[in-house]
Amino acid sequence: MDLTPHTFHALFEQLGLPSTEADVQGFIAKNRPLPETVRLADAPWWTAAQAQFLREELLEDADWAEAVDQLNLALRD
Repeated sequence: MDLTPHTFHALFEQLGLPSTEADVQGFIAKNRPLPETVRLADAPWWTAAQAQFLREELLEDADWAEAVDQLNLALRD
């Protein structure tokens, strides 16, 4: 059973990315805006494993789906 809090910053940890406030804001600033025609999981900066995780969470409306949605919105214009 996954007891990890499913927060926005915890999503970065789950993806194996630095998760401090500065790191998260830096990631968003560096990668924004993600064009509306590109799905979040199809963005070029993800590894195959990260992209698969994002796809599965959204497809299954799983535990991390809300945080993934937050990330998607943060990367859009």
